Amino acid sequence: MGQENSCIIKHFSHYCSLSEDEKKLLITLEESPTDIKSGTILWEMGAPANEFCTLKSGWAYSYRHLENGDRQILEVFLPGDIIGLREFAFSQRLENVRMIDDGVICHFPHKRMLEIFRQSLPLTSVMFAIGSRQQALMTERLVTLARRSARQKMAHFLYEMYLRLRQTNPDISNQFRLPLSQEQLADVLGLSPVHVSRTFTALSEDGLVFRDRHHLTIPDLSALCAEGQFDDCYLTDNVRPLLGDSEQKAAC
Repeated sequence: MGQENSCIIKHFSHYCSLSEDEKKLLITLEESPTDIKSGTILWEMGAPANEFCTLKSGWAYSYRHLENGDRQILEVFLPGDIIGLREFAFSQRLENVRMIDDGVICHFPHKRMLEIFRQSLPLTSVMFAIGSRQQALMTERLVTLARRSARQKMAHFLYEMYLRLRQTNPDISNQFRLPLSQEQLADVLGLSPVHVSRTFTALSEDGLVFRDRHHLTIPDLSALCAEGQFDDCYLTDNVRPLLGDSEQKAAC
């Protein structure tokens, strides 16, 4: 894959300008790609945690099973995301990870990340920024689960997916693919599948979201943003103010 088509380079470029050497370093994280089928478990909770993986294409999610058999989806991963960052300091996996649809992943050991830290201050800063944003995503999900209504939950999540997809695809329109089943959406939002269906119907009747299987159309993005009481500060802030051009040049 060339640099212009690399999802991870597009992801990192959202945070700061990258030199050619830094782009070459990132490309090494997409070496040895492995085709993965929908539903495949990438790893299970309690397994040894000694590597990360980049999601070159496709969607995935992390989750935990509760004692009563229910499932809570913790995070949805999109192309360009690094999976497993939260477990860098742990010897065992803290959650299960499964593919949502067919995709391509690239495994790389923890020591490869340390090599990147030694070679590039900007990439190190971006890694910390990505880890911080993943934590912010989890915090926002907690607020959604605990305090938002079903309509707000759905509107907030859909608008968040739109903004995250736009990060690596700036030309995305108000129509995009959302390959999550009704059951998976329920497990993300803490609703029942029936409640998910009713909420979609209500949002559609109000002209906010139209769903055709796994394809969404959002006629008025600002209206959906307002419905979800969405504040995008946890998605749009970046490391540019912390790492100016002079520091980047000194680090290269």
